[in-house]
Amino acid sequence: MSDTQSHKGKLTRRELIKAVLLGAGSAYVSSALGCSPETGDQAPGTTPMMTQPLQGASQKGWFEPKTSPWFVQLDDDFVRCTLCPKGCELGDGERSPCRVRENQGGVGYTLSHGNPTLVQEDPIERAPFYHVMPASRVLSLSTVGCNLSCHFCEVWDMALVAPEEVHAYHMPPEEVIAHAQAAGVTAIGYAFGEPVVFYEYMLDIARLAHQNGLLNLVHSAGYIEPEPLKSLCPYIDGANIDLKGFDPAFYRELVGGELEPVLRTLEILKEEGVHTEVTHLVIPTINDDQDVLREMCTWIINTLGPDVPLHLARFYPLYKLSALPRTPVSTLDQARQIALNAGLNFVYVAKVVGHEGENTFCPNCGEAIIRRLGFVVDALDVVDGLCRFCGTAVPGKWF
Repeated sequence: MSDTQSHKGKLTRRELIKAVLLGAGSAYVSSALGCSPETGDQAPGTTPMMTQPLQGASQKGWFEPKTSPWFVQLDDDFVRCTLCPKGCELGDGERSPCRVRENQGGVGYTLSHGNPTLVQEDPIERAPFYHVMPASRVLSLSTVGCNLSCHFCEVWDMALVAPEEVHAYHMPPEEVIAHAQAAGVTAIGYAFGEPVVFYEYMLDIARLAHQNGLLNLVHSAGYIEPEPLKSLCPYIDGANIDLKGFDPAFYRELVGGELEPVLRTLEILKEEGVHTEVTHLVIPTINDDQDVLREMCTWIINTLGPDVPLHLARFYPLYKLSALPRTPVSTLDQARQIALNAGLNFVYVAKVVGHEGENTFCPNCGEAIIRRLGFVVDALDVVDGLCRFCGTAVPGKWF
């Protein structure tokens, strides 16, 4: 039987999605799936349609600089940022390398507060969160700026630019909550850019979100100091941390930071009881060494536990690594098998639509308990946090 036929001559939901994806006029479905309509490959940069358009005009620059408590004053009007491990020291009028933190007259300011560049509705699976409220919607939000400088940045035209270079909306925390409520989403997601650099804005929104029954989900590189992270944890319902590699030299040369603070972030999230998922972008010839991957998986199991979901994401050529090929699916297959053999229970292949690794399998009975096609949930057999087939508890946050 072909992909476009069922036993009764009617399309099943999964078959319909495949048929539209491979046929003409598939742009809308492809957007929802997060993939290319030509190839079916999941690619960065796709933007699902918003059902609640933003009101008001946008402008370049920033709207209302806000003083930040994450600065300490030094001599001669210098200040030091205490938010991330870089600890930038800024003279009067100087701005940090993340582009959104500035010394104004000996006082440290954030330029990100109430100043989002990206506000859009997404499937929660795009965040990506596979063990949090499957098939629900999230309001994704980000400002410009990043405290790292990855050579393979997927959103370099937003993360690695200054506020003066792009348009942004004036959207105070109260308006974010109102927009989320009008859209009927389950959660607010701080993602796509780097949430650490708009920490104050994120925290103010997160407090209001909890008061209004909304979840807070953070997708971050995890490059943050322990004190601000611990202050944020009570308001965070889920974190997906990019563990970009497991080699300190790789982090220094291609990420612009150190590995150790990221590992420390993951440890703190575990200690604070925050639901955590890990994303690892597999870049061919750069960080796809199998021995290093095996070492990373062993660390995850020993430190965070075997139930932490690991997303092995496909690399697509872009930014400073545009000359590299996209990751072969066979490389992702090998990486997934290494992770499973190491003892991780939930290992996913991301950005390859239709791959078996998009699905969630019960670690006890082996049944597929969540079936996905791109960002579309095709079948859900987790009931009250338990496998429908054998009753095994599945870690995560469920309806």
